[in-house]
Amino acid sequence: MFSLFYGLWKYAFSKAEFHVLILGIDKAGKTTLLEKLKAFFSNLEGLPPDRIVPTVGLNIGRLEVSNTKLVFWDLGGQPGLRSIWEKYYEEAHAVMYVIDAACPSRFEDSKSALEKVLRHEDLKGAPLLVLANKQDLSNAVSAEELSRYLDLKKLDERVYMFEGVSAYDGIGIKESITWLVEVMERSKRTEVLRMRTSYAGSAS
Repeated sequence: MFSLFYGLWKYAFSKAEFHVLILGIDKAGKTTLLEKLKAFFSNLEGLPPDRIVPTVGLNIGRLEVSNTKLVFWDLGGQPGLRSIWEKYYEEAHAVMYVIDAACPSRFEDSKSALEKVLRHEDLKGAPLLVLANKQDLSNAVSAEELSRYLDLKKLDERVYMFEGVSAYDGIGIKESITWLVEVMERSKRTEVLRMRTSYAGSAS
């Protein structure tokens, strides 16, 4: 009987933990976004934009949102570093893909890199949040325009959303994370990862 009550208590009070990949080509604003997330959702003061340098490898951010633990993996987006992205796919609950909406000349590179990410079997069913970043700049295209350009209609089995944000001044970021937490909590992908973790625990 004790084990039953303990199990119910643990279920009620233990906080879910989700792993979110922050991907995108270089100079899209991924690390600036992560620092803004820290400022919004934790007591940590994020680095000011003028002190952020290009990511070589991995930045990790741990936050708590709506009683949910989020671990963000911010990966470098230079062409030579994109090959390491797939090492993190298997454990990811969702993908945040950041695009510099004020630099149309690089949209094709962003689209190509995103399509490669979404084709990978290890990310099957992972919810996708595409962020049209740098909305604070007057020449940034809207999330709707970016959505039309990327044309992701063929992703029938994947939950996804486009959102216009600014990692610089915080436009749209809270709404984006709220949506992401909600979809991860009911995602089939999350169920698959939970079952895999339970199986690994019982086998060891």
